[in-house]
Amino acid sequence: MTVADIAKDFTELLKQGDSESAAAKYNADDIVSYEAMEGPMAVCRGKDAVKQKGQWWQENNEVHGGSVEGPYVNGDQFALRFTFDVTPKSTGKRASMDEVGVYTVRNGKISEERFYY
Repeated sequence: MTVADIAKDFTELLKQGDSESAAAKYNADDIVSYEAMEGPMAVCRGKDAVKQKGQWWQENNEVHGGSVEGPYVNGDQFALRFTFDVTPKSTGKRASMDEVGVYTVRNGKISEERFYY
C-alpha cells in the first residue's frame, strides 16, 4: 500500500467512528505520539501506550459530535483536521476543539503522530 492508500483507509475508519480498528491496523508497535501539552501523556511510546491515551481521553470527555477532514498527503506523511464538540468531565464546560494530526508512515505503518491545537 502507498502512503496515500494508508492515509485514505485510516481516515475512512476514523470517519466511521472506528478509531480502535484504525489504530490496530495501522499503528506500528513502536509508534510515538506527541501531544501539544505538558504532562504524562505529552509523549507516548508504543502501541499500548497510545491505546491507553485514547481510552483515557474517551473516559474523561463527553463527545457530542465532531468531524475528520483529509487526508492531506505529502511524501511519507499525511495530515488530518479534527473538530470536536466536547465536554471535559473535569470541568463540565462544553467547548469546541480544533486540531491537526500529522502522521508519519514507515514500512506500511504509522510510526509517529503529532497533534497541533
